[in-house]
Amino acid sequence: MKFIAIIPARYASSRFPGKPLADMKGKTMIQRVYEQVSLAIDNVCVATDHPDIEEAVKAFGGNVIRSQQQHNNGTERCREAYHLLGGKEDVIINIQGDEPFIKPQQIRDIISCFDNPDTRIATLARPFSPDEGWDALANPNSPKVILNNNSEAIAFSRSVIPYIRGVEPHKWLEHHTFYKHIGMYAFHAETLDRLSQLPPSPLESAESLEQLRWLENGYRIRVAITSQETIGIDTPQDLQRALQLLP
Repeated sequence: MKFIAIIPARYASSRFPGKPLADMKGKTMIQRVYEQVSLAIDNVCVATDHPDIEEAVKAFGGNVIRSQQQHNNGTERCREAYHLLGGKEDVIINIQGDEPFIKPQQIRDIISCFDNPDTRIATLARPFSPDEGWDALANPNSPKVILNNNSEAIAFSRSVIPYIRGVEPHKWLEHHTFYKHIGMYAFHAETLDRLSQLPPSPLESAESLEQLRWLENGYRIRVAITSQETIGIDTPQDLQRALQLLP
């Protein structure tokens, strides 16, 4: 089975314009993401809508392809890039372009989901630690996922799921293992084409979580469990905090 990792990198972020080009101690953010991904998989490409990002990737020797400016999400940009590149791989891994601390093992974990021939969509989740506390668990910017016995997603929500009846919320982490969704996806190529044709769904619109569209349409999402956290960068303030983590 052949895999390709595609990193969507859009210039016009509302909270952080030009984010992929942000300097992170001598390297752009997109270069740091690219280098981390390349530690786990050889076939990597950036998909961008902007010439400056394209030139930056070429400058450090990376693979890059120009995509359309208008896409509703990174999944659509990945699909377009995959076909522009010739569409020869079996599985496309969608890596977010604002996570320069992504761990190679996380990419290997999501690839391992396709050892099961029935897998068509895969993603990652991390157990919350009891010492993280209620505020971390309840944070709506950290979507939660619940799983069935086959390690497939049953539901995603920005709310805390499941609800623990008869227990004070601040003690929930002591009574149940909650899972934080890590926003990395891998798609069988044929499935990615089909997903792009689905209209937005009610749950997706309510929660602003794209993966709910897939569940509502009957797709199964296999979930690999990772113990490693990712650090996304959404704002210039996030970038300043991230810089302190670099050597």
